[in-house]
Amino acid sequence: MRRIDKLLIANRGEIAARIIRTCRDMGIATVAIYADPDRNAPFVRQADEAIYIGPPMASASFLAIEKIVELARNAGADAIHPGYGFLAENADFAQACSDAGLIFIGPAPEAIRGMGNKSAAKEIARAAGVPVIPGFNAEGLSETAMARQCEELGFPVLLKAAAGGGGKGMRVVAATADLPAAIAAARREAKAAFGDDALLVERYIESPRHIEVQILGDQHGKLIHCFERECSIQRRYQKIIEEAPSPAVDETLRQRMTEAALRLGARLRYSSLGTVEMVLDPAGSFYFLEVNTRLQVEHPVTEAVTGLDLVRLQIEVAEGAPLPLEQKDVVLRGHAIECRLCAEDPAREFLPSTGRLAAWKAPELVGVRCDTGVISGSEITIHYDSLIAKLIAYDFTRPAAARRMAQALRQTRVQGLASNRDLLLRIVESDPFLRGELDTHFLVRHGDLCDVSPQQTEIDRTHALAAALWQQSRRREQAAVLRTIPSGWRNSPSQMQTVVFEARGNAIAIGYQMAGNHRATATIDGAPHSVAVIDAEPDAIALEIDGMQRRFSVTEAADTCFVYS
Repeated sequence: MRRIDKLLIANRGEIAARIIRTCRDMGIATVAIYADPDRNAPFVRQADEAIYIGPPMASASFLAIEKIVELARNAGADAIHPGYGFLAENADFAQACSDAGLIFIGPAPEAIRGMGNKSAAKEIARAAGVPVIPGFNAEGLSETAMARQCEELGFPVLLKAAAGGGGKGMRVVAATADLPAAIAAARREAKAAFGDDALLVERYIESPRHIEVQILGDQHGKLIHCFERECSIQRRYQKIIEEAPSPAVDETLRQRMTEAALRLGARLRYSSLGTVEMVLDPAGSFYFLEVNTRLQVEHPVTEAVTGLDLVRLQIEVAEGAPLPLEQKDVVLRGHAIECRLCAEDPAREFLPSTGRLAAWKAPELVGVRCDTGVISGSEITIHYDSLIAKLIAYDFTRPAAARRMAQALRQTRVQGLASNRDLLLRIVESDPFLRGELDTHFLVRHGDLCDVSPQQTEIDRTHALAAALWQQSRRREQAAVLRTIPSGWRNSPSQMQTVVFEARGNAIAIGYQMAGNHRATATIDGAPHSVAVIDAEPDAIALEIDGMQRRFSVTEAADTCFVYS
């Protein structure tokens, strides 16, 4: 065994904070690396040490292998944890760590290389007796030859980049006539993303579910699984909601899938955490997709239903310790759902949103975990992933976990830029989700969930009234003289004070006239309302509107009021 006393994290944001948390529990000192946008990020302050690595471009920072290895050695680190993304599945990085005498928290370079190319990975899976999707390797084939093989395979087909995943270089092709344009586009995208334009072609499975099995091996030959996760709800081939266990997998299917995953892991002599990803067709047949040789974004749902700390086990295995668990010790209890809260606008085809988080508040609920790398005032930039936070809800049953997740999303406050919070809430409350009717086309079939709720206009109108009265309360609180006089007071009451807000392109006219006892007469677009200010604080106001009391959180930035209720 090689003891790890200090660990450098070659990543950022929420996953860096997540790794720091476990290292602190284990008594391992941590070193963060940060680029310009993250100078004041929470993970930088949470680490024991933090080292500036350079400009925000990933090529000059989080993808700079030699620079990262040098920083680790200079800091006196024993090991490097790559997190996920960036260099997490880069065999050259794992080899560079080993060559420098550093422990790489992940599998051996050979295992990463074996799974890094989808064509090679399929052959290894086939040799391990794991079902693979019918298809062929298009490397070296002309368009004519590809068309001939596609016709033999049967349309529709799926073009995939051989060198990587994440939806890059992926195209669904319905007919021979569509192939040339799709091949050209897929090759361009694959080349830009992975430096390799080689393609795979597979039979396209209609309405598939995306199921993955978590495996964990040590350096002494022991290999176990930690059951499965369902990751079918995606946008642009990127997961946004994951859960464990899958509502589609019964005990018989679970045994078949986990046994297949373990056969593949044994074939690779796999040590560390790994995820065997599969597709499940409507008939109940499953096929190998790929192996992610790293910690997954969605690992918390597995931790919730097994009670394990997967990062701790990953580190201990890297030190050379034997797994402290037998397969019988890993028990599945309850249900967990994870939602990825991202800075993007679902109503505008998930256009990324950048800017400053005017206000951020995570939910504080029993059974809910929040992994995040932001605080109020954090900047979401164009340089990195749009992930703001991951919310994980756990309960004894799936319906109870979904209800808890909905409550957590309602309590989550993310203001200052567009986010997918409301979409996530609509999904977990939707009948198809609650019935477990999931597949990778869920958002295509239920595209209306991405639209702004019909109730949102009325909510905006109420929020505009709250903003207006909060502003007048702040003005009175900050007044140098006559602070107790109602805002806009006259000896002879006349016209109301007015303010016009804009929300989602709609103008909302608010009128109000304050009276004694914090009461007011108010109008919203001319419609009268009876209002009382129950309480006003620097970041909130409690109102009684037509006999209904509600509390509103308010943040003001420049010429914008962000209101939450």
